[in-house]
Amino acid sequence: MSRPIALITGASAGLGSTFARRLASTHDLVLVARTADRLDQLAKELNAQHGTESEVLPVDLAADPSPAEARLHQGDRPVDLLINNAGFGTFGEFGTLPLEEELREIQLNVVALVRLTHAAIVPMVGRARGTIINVSSVAAFQPGPYEATYAATKAFVTSFTQAIHEEVRSRGVRVLALCPGFTRTEFQERGGVPASEVPGALWQSAEQVVDAALAALPGTGALCIPGAHNKAAVVLAHVAPPIASRRLAGFFGKRLSH
Repeated sequence: MSRPIALITGASAGLGSTFARRLASTHDLVLVARTADRLDQLAKELNAQHGTESEVLPVDLAADPSPAEARLHQGDRPVDLLINNAGFGTFGEFGTLPLEEELREIQLNVVALVRLTHAAIVPMVGRARGTIINVSSVAAFQPGPYEATYAATKAFVTSFTQAIHEEVRSRGVRVLALCPGFTRTEFQERGGVPASEVPGALWQSAEQVVDAALAALPGTGALCIPGAHNKAAVVLAHVAPPIASRRLAGFFGKRLSH
């Protein structure tokens, strides 16, 4: 029997490559990212270790997600698990950041994710089987001064994912929003976040985050928030008055930006 297939975006590094390594013993993979050489290297590694068959799709999802959409529509070897992990953040005062990069962030974090979710959900509902994990962030639960666009995109992803979860939960399809906090990947370097200023107790490894997501899949919830400290931060964001939550986030964001 052929193994189930997982399509992972942003698979060349960080959470994406960790998902690939965790799933390689049980799934064949479709690896999607901009960097073909990294994808090829990962595919060879996983084939050598687990006999995994990996399709490599070097695609810039912010520019054109259609190749990945086409793969999700493919009927002969359908995708059983979609992990929408591709995304990035920017850090600093919004007015000082290049507008084109902010728009690209929205295109990748929101528009591409919506398009791929739609491409996956239609055949999954038709088969009454399938799983989607949309990678969001604890930043989704309050405004994010000094990461305004990033936090807003993740607020969209979290709300959107919970809504789709509710629409399809009785139709054999599992949809989950994964909302990690500070995770040791290349994300901070790319976004210009001064990671050295963040207390060590707030960090998790990519393996901890991925393992929490996969452990949550047999359940019925729409959210996975890895780590007790991240769960506490989300609770605080919900119970604190909006002005207090916003100003506290602004205080820490300003400290990190200087």
